[in-house]
Amino acid sequence: MEDLPEALVTEIVKKITRTSDLNSLSLVSKQLYKTEGNQRGAIRVGSGLCTATEALTSLCARFPNLRKVEIDYSGWKPGHGKQLDNKGLFVFTSHCSSLTDLTLSFCSYIDDFGLGCLAYCNTLVSLRLICTPKITSIGLFSVAVRRTSLSALHLIDCEKIDSVEWLEHLGRYGSLEELVVKNCKGINHHDLLKFGSGWMKLQKFEFERKIEINHLFTSEDYDPWYDAHTTNIYDFCCESLKYLRLAHIKTWAEIGLRVVLGKCKALEKLCLEYVHALNDNDMVALSQSCSNLKSISLWLNLQCYSNESTTSFTDNTLYSLALNCRKLQIVDFKFVGCSPDWPSEIGFTQKGFLVLIQSCPVRVLVLNNAYFFDDEGMKALSSSPYLQTLELVRSCAVTDVGMRFIAHTPLLSSLTLPGCHNVTDFGIAELGHAHKLSLWPLSVVVGSLSKLCRVLPSQLTTPLALRTLLWTC
Repeated sequence: MEDLPEALVTEIVKKITRTSDLNSLSLVSKQLYKTEGNQRGAIRVGSGLCTATEALTSLCARFPNLRKVEIDYSGWKPGHGKQLDNKGLFVFTSHCSSLTDLTLSFCSYIDDFGLGCLAYCNTLVSLRLICTPKITSIGLFSVAVRRTSLSALHLIDCEKIDSVEWLEHLGRYGSLEELVVKNCKGINHHDLLKFGSGWMKLQKFEFERKIEINHLFTSEDYDPWYDAHTTNIYDFCCESLKYLRLAHIKTWAEIGLRVVLGKCKALEKLCLEYVHALNDNDMVALSQSCSNLKSISLWLNLQCYSNESTTSFTDNTLYSLALNCRKLQIVDFKFVGCSPDWPSEIGFTQKGFLVLIQSCPVRVLVLNNAYFFDDEGMKALSSSPYLQTLELVRSCAVTDVGMRFIAHTPLLSSLTLPGCHNVTDFGIAELGHAHKLSLWPLSVVVGSLSKLCRVLPSQLTTPLALRTLLWTC
């Protein structure tokens, strides 16, 4: 090994990705030890980092070209030794000159003073703060002022971060392309609109509030006819935004992040999870400007209006998506709080849903509590030329008849049916009767272990059998 050219040894080390293998490799020879140390670009440390500052200094000396560092103290107890503190962060400025990506998780000994040290890490472009209880807006502002080159910022469970001067500064002078804010009580979605011109550069945006126990709101919170996109209250664009996720937030008619939906021309993936007070006008505005949309996830629960309970969107949303978003490949619909005895509580109907599926090249379809969907829907899906993955959760209107139809779907390779209680052993057996089944690498997840011994015994013993047959109870 000592006689191998250094360039060849370097190429060998680059091909090895598992950390355990790299650790073992470094024990083989001094040359490999040195080469592996120089090539290591990422480490993840935590509770085992005893005498934390000294240990981190040694690690940075051992791996001089570290670019990505994650310090994670989740599950930490006082008996595990001291956590990394403010002094430890000075190590990055003096011993880690290539650092570009830093994650601090559950670091309870680091405060604003320590965070300010990161302002002097000249190469830092990505910062993630996860459950750092002592860090406030002051520390974040000090980083924002000096590190305007940040391209990614994640704030998760940071309860003391409230004022948004740091956000306004990054919006005006920064270069953020990725912004994630989750469970930060001091930041609401109206504050995020102060990002201003920064929205132009943003490519990924996530905002999530903590789950509220009561999902039903009064009639004044939800107006199914209000159109927030006919006004110009907020003068900014999101033309670079490709990924948008909003979760557990409540918007109002005249104000809020709902206006972003009509400004995302490059959007490819949309996730709206329990966002209250949106309506069809918001989705129509979005679909008309997002012809590149490839993935949509709508998780809806009941909202109240004029003494009636219903989910936010109707078939008008589906028709608009079908007309304008012809690249849609992944569809995930979830309905919470609706009753199978009252399918009208769901604003979507099977007719509107099938228009969407038949207009777009949908490969992955997930329906959760979609009580409007039945065997006729399964029949329509069976002719879909693109569908590969189908997940039906608690679809009580789907029966063995529907299974007979879906068994003939041309490209279906994954079928998941948890909670579909009207699908019996006979329905699952319909999969075995399909002539094309032996050609499918089909993975099936159902809700009854009793079906295991009765289904497809001949196919299970053939070379062209199902690649994976997974049964869960």
